[in-house]
Amino acid sequence: MNIREEKRQVLRNRVNFWALQLGIHPRIVRVRSMTRKWGSCSTSGIVTFAIDLAEQEPGFQDFVIAHELLHLRVPNHGKLFKALMTVHVPDWKTYSTEQRRVSKAINHRFTAPAGSCR
Repeated sequence: MNIREEKRQVLRNRVNFWALQLGIHPRIVRVRSMTRKWGSCSTSGIVTFAIDLAEQEPGFQDFVIAHELLHLRVPNHGKLFKALMTVHVPDWKTYSTEQRRVSKAINHRFTAPAGSCR
């Protein structure tokens, strides 16, 4: 297995863990190169994660994975979404918008606007 496949497997394992924890079952999980964001979700149950997310710290991976999976239940960033994030990833607020931007900039990429899921 090459390094790229190992990264994919690491992320898929974390997504499977979080899907079980949250009781959410995405239809398809994709791991691929993404230039603007760490993850995305679709209304059809597809979640996609940036392969370079595997290089980030585990807490940040958890934040991104839980965030995208929870969007399969709650499609916005309203009070319910934030409450669920707090219950499942209590320190999610430590990954502020600025930290997310800086983190992606380290990888020589640009981020999507704050609050964007797609």
